[in-house]
Amino acid sequence: MQAIIDSLFTPIGQDGMVGILLIWSGLKVTLAVTLLATLLGSVLGICTTLMKMSSHWYLRWPANLYVSVIRGTPVVVQLVILYFIVLASLDVDKITAAVIAFGINSGAYISEIIRAGIQAVDKGQMEAARSLGLSRGQAMKEVILPQAVKNILPALGNEFIVLLKETAVIGFIGGVDLMRAGEIIRSRTFEDVVPLFTCAIIYLMLTYSFTLMLSQFEKRLKQSD
Repeated sequence: MQAIIDSLFTPIGQDGMVGILLIWSGLKVTLAVTLLATLLGSVLGICTTLMKMSSHWYLRWPANLYVSVIRGTPVVVQLVILYFIVLASLDVDKITAAVIAFGINSGAYISEIIRAGIQAVDKGQMEAARSLGLSRGQAMKEVILPQAVKNILPALGNEFIVLLKETAVIGFIGGVDLMRAGEIIRSRTFEDVVPLFTCAIIYLMLTYSFTLMLSQFEKRLKQSD
C-alpha cells in the first residue's frame, strides 16, 4: 500500500491528476474493506447465532460475551487494539487488519440481525414442522430459515451501508482509504474545502446508491408475499 502511495505522489505534471488517483485508490480500499468485512461478518454472525440459540450454556456464554463486548465498544477502539496490540507481533498489513477488525465488529451486529429474523417467524411454524416428523435441524433449514430470509436480507443491506461509513476510521492505523486520501491531499495542498467535500460527496453517492438498490430489493420481496 505504501508503494502505491509513493507512486501516486511521483510528479506527473498535474497536481489535480495526482489527487484524483489518490482518491480513486482510497475509494477502492474503502469498497474492498467493506465487502470483505461484510463477508467475514456474515460467517461470524451465522456461527454466533447458532451458538446463541444452542441449548448448551458453554456455547451460549462465549457468544453472548462476544456480542456484548463488540456492541459495547467503539469500532475505532477495536481497530486500534487489534492492529497495535493483538496483531502487533504478526506481519499483517493495514488493510488486512482493517478487514479483520470490521469483520469482527460486523459479525456481532449481523448475529443479532439473523437471530431477530429467526425469532420473528411464528413459533407455530416450528411446532408444525416437528409434528410432521422433521428434526429440529430439518425444520430450521426447510421451514424457518426460508421465511426468516425476507426479514434478514434488508437488514443485512443496511448493515453494509453502515459499515461503508464506519470504514472512514481506517486512517487511525495508517491505512489509506477514501477519507485518509482526502486528508493526505488536504495536508499537501493546505486546501480544506475541496478534498473534504469531495470525500463527503462520494460517501453520499455511495450510500444513496446502495440505499436505492436496497429499497428496490425490498419492494421485490414485498411483491412475492
